[in-house]
Amino acid sequence: MKNIIITGASRGLGLETANLLIKKGYKVIGISRTKSNELNTLLLNNKEQFEFIEFDLGNPRKVQDELFKKYIKYDTPIYGFVNNAAIAYDDIATNMNLDSLENMFNINVFSPMLMTKNIIRNMLLNKIKGSLIHISSISCHTGYKGLSMYASSKSSIEAFSKNIAREWGPLGIRSNSIVAGFMETDMSSSLDESQKNRIYGRTSLKLPTSTLSVANTIEFLLSQESGSITGQNIFVDSGTI
Repeated sequence: MKNIIITGASRGLGLETANLLIKKGYKVIGISRTKSNELNTLLLNNKEQFEFIEFDLGNPRKVQDELFKKYIKYDTPIYGFVNNAAIAYDDIATNMNLDSLENMFNINVFSPMLMTKNIIRNMLLNKIKGSLIHISSISCHTGYKGLSMYASSKSSIEAFSKNIAREWGPLGIRSNSIVAGFMETDMSSSLDESQKNRIYGRTSLKLPTSTLSVANTIEFLLSQESGSITGQNIFVDSGTI
């Protein structure tokens, strides 16, 4: 079984992706700050295919010394990484708070960058032509009031992913971003129905983006069926752009 790391695996898109990958025969190493009831059920039913690591990505300085030296060692070959965990700091720019901004960038940018560093090292040591997938946001490409700071964190990851593809493509390591539209997840739960309807009204389908559709795209990008795709932003957004 091929080992795939997924962050933010306890709910929403991360949980949906973990379920799908297990069905496809992968072993999932799920990382999350907390467990959900759904995650506990997945663990109980898939003991050989799912490993859970409780870890807070809010402290990037612990990524290498704790997460990779303690839990994910080089003798565990990693074939894929799904950078899914994120938080949204929503507010207009004139209300910007530095502590909140730093916390979001720790989780959305700095920890994923350091995880990518260690996962590439793992792939090189184990001679794996792996796949790195970063979950981005449609807010990077079309404006939404109050999302300038969140969008900037996701834009950073898109740029990082594209350049990683250039750096490591010669050794067969691929890196792509999935630009996801607004999904019905915990991150969007703070929006009221009128706000959601305005957002969905801007799409071609007039619907939220399906988490299953995004999960299926993740699985495709992890597989060798997408072997010639790297350095791309793949839009799964109900036709927002």
